[in-house]
Amino acid sequence: MALYYFGIYTLMVKHKANNNNTNTRCSESITVYIVIATVLSAALVYSQAYSYSYKQFYTFAQTQNPALSLSNLIKEGQPHQGSTAALVTLIDFSDLQCPLCGRFVKATEPQINSTYVQAGKVALVFEHLPNRGFDSLPAALAAQCTNDQGKFWLYHNLLYKNQGPIDSGWASKDNLKKFALQVPGLDIQKFNSCFDSQKYKPFVESNLALAHSLGFTQTPSFIIVKSDGSNSQQLLGPQPFPEFKAVIDKELGA
Repeated sequence: MALYYFGIYTLMVKHKANNNNTNTRCSESITVYIVIATVLSAALVYSQAYSYSYKQFYTFAQTQNPALSLSNLIKEGQPHQGSTAALVTLIDFSDLQCPLCGRFVKATEPQINSTYVQAGKVALVFEHLPNRGFDSLPAALAAQCTNDQGKFWLYHNLLYKNQGPIDSGWASKDNLKKFALQVPGLDIQKFNSCFDSQKYKPFVESNLALAHSLGFTQTPSFIIVKSDGSNSQQLLGPQPFPEFKAVIDKELGA
C-alpha cells in the first residue's frame, strides 16, 4: 500500500516539474491524480474486503444448539430431504427471489444431493430468509403451503427455474398461484386456501428470527451442523461444491 501511494506521489511531482509554467493545467492534473488515487484506493480496499469475506467463509461452534438439531427442525415443519438418520445437516437460509440462491440451486445443490443427501449422509433443510424484495415474503408463504402436501421441493425448483429480476412481477401472487398449477398432484384448492390466509406468516417470521440470531442478513447463508445441533459451521454465499465438500467431509469425520 505504501509503494502504491509513493508511486502516485512520484507521478504528481514529475508532472509538476515538467509544467512549471502552466500552473493552471498542473493544478487540474494534480486534482485528477488525487481523484484517481482515491478511486483506486477504494477499489483496492473493497477488493481486499470482498476477498476476505469469501476466504474466511466458515466459523466453528463446538456447543450444541437444540434449535439446529435435525429432529427439532423436522418437528417445526421445515422442508427437508434426505435421511432423518443422517449424521450431518445442511441448513439453507435462502430467498426464493435471490439470484445467488438460484445459482446455488442450479450449480451446487445437485452435486450435494447426489454425493451426500441420496447417500444418507446429509439431510438438507430449507429455512426461509425472505429479505430481497416485496415479493419475497409471498413466495416464501406459497412455498411453505406446498410443503403441507409434500410438494415443497418441486415448487422450490420450479420457482428458481423461472426466476426473474427481483420484484419484476414474476413472483406476484397471481403468478405464484399459476406456478402451483404446474406442480403434479398438488390440491390447488388447499393451496389457495393456505396461501390466501397467509397461514405460514408466523412460521416464516420465526425462520427470519432464527437467521438473524445467527447473524445472517444475506442470502444464501448456510449452517453445516451435526444432527444433534452441535459443532455448527457457517458457510456464506453461493460457494462452489468443493468448498461445501471440504466442510461436510470434515464434519462427517469429526
